[in-house]
Amino acid sequence: MTAVLKQTPLFNAHVAAGARMVDFGGWSMPVAYGSQLEEHHAVRRAAGMFDVSHMLNVDVRGPGSRAFLRRLLANDVDRLSESGKAIYSCMLNERGGVIDDLIVYYFSPESWRLVVNAGTAETDLEWMQAVAREEGFDATVVARRDLAMLAVQGPQARESLWRVRPQWRTATEPLKPFSGAALGGDALVARTGYTGEDGFEVVLPATDVEALWNDLAAAGVRPCGLGARDTLRLEAGMNLYGHEMNQDVDPLVAGLAWTVSFKDADRAFIGRAAIEGVTPSLAMVGLRLRERGVMRENMKVRTARGEGVLTSGSMSPTIGVSIAMARVPQGVQPGSEAEVEIRGKWLAADVVSMPFVRHGKVLV
Repeated sequence: MTAVLKQTPLFNAHVAAGARMVDFGGWSMPVAYGSQLEEHHAVRRAAGMFDVSHMLNVDVRGPGSRAFLRRLLANDVDRLSESGKAIYSCMLNERGGVIDDLIVYYFSPESWRLVVNAGTAETDLEWMQAVAREEGFDATVVARRDLAMLAVQGPQARESLWRVRPQWRTATEPLKPFSGAALGGDALVARTGYTGEDGFEVVLPATDVEALWNDLAAAGVRPCGLGARDTLRLEAGMNLYGHEMNQDVDPLVAGLAWTVSFKDADRAFIGRAAIEGVTPSLAMVGLRLRERGVMRENMKVRTARGEGVLTSGSMSPTIGVSIAMARVPQGVQPGSEAEVEIRGKWLAADVVSMPFVRHGKVLV
């Protein structure tokens, strides 16, 4: 029996726009509306928009919220004291493996919001609620399935949003990266994204999202699917859950050590004991293929220090060659050489620093 796929509030708009829909983590989502390549370039050069309503907003409320999140997350929410500010963090299991990576927003000591991945949302909720309940935190975890979410990304993204919602400009124009403005009625506009370009992620009631989508499209913002989203995030050197990390891969191996805070020696976040003081044997690096071919996930890598594996790979529309992220032995440095096995042949690649592209500029 075929499982029924979940639909976002924009499902009918995607179908009407001619999107090719695919199963993504149990959701029917647009992979492209026509040319994936053109959608990618629209975000790098102008503005594109993505339906990310499959991701789940989760509110954490109550007097014990801060203590709960300090226990739950590897990054330290004590860094947040200004309303609307956000940090990126991993949520770990006791072994140090990544249950999910997420963004957490601070509104007040008793009001926070987490944005979690679609494919892990149910597992995340069960984990968070169990920790709060079993460890006695005075905090409630509330899934906000009544909300939808759009990402508007690209050098013209912010101006495009202000063109169709001029009333939001005053509150959102001063926003710095990784901060958001609550606009009332559950709307939140945050200067965050997953493409390596500037822009906003907009959370609003599900009943309001189609009007915003249509207004942005009429203003020339190009609808973009999951295909372009993946090549954009790969060029930006951003991890994808289930590829660069999972419940058996810790953040140190996944290149996310910067998201783990050991600063407060007394903060016993879940997973700390498993990873603190550990020097991982593997590291994450970027690869740029020297020869014709396309690197893909799970291909083997050879380096002077030993073998590794590709975690993500594709042709880079911006650079015009294949790029990849790879898990390799610790000590493999940018500037060194590697080989990737593609269809039985070992092809030469350069080890490079990430990101590959940022704000439309090629960095490798």
